[in-house]
Amino acid sequence: MNKTELINAIAEKSGLSKVDSKKALEAFIESVTGEVKNGGKVALVGFGTFSVTQKAARKGINPRTKAVINIPAKKTVKFKAGSDLAAL
Repeated sequence: MNKTELINAIAEKSGLSKVDSKKALEAFIESVTGEVKNGGKVALVGFGTFSVTQKAARKGINPRTKAVINIPAKKTVKFKAGSDLAAL
């Protein structure tokens, strides 16, 4: 399902117009993105939790040259499915 199909599904199930559904979806995405960028987490009971995790620095191998490279530490976004979603 792409974004347009999701907007159509939201409009159909909620009775909102497609324009209002698009605004609601964009507001949701913006809110979750903002919270995660600030290091917080968003927990939606039954659906899942968006959070930030820290990956430690590590050594890797360049597959082309076989040279050892240093991979720096970084933050990544993690999604853990909630009980209702994981039961599928």
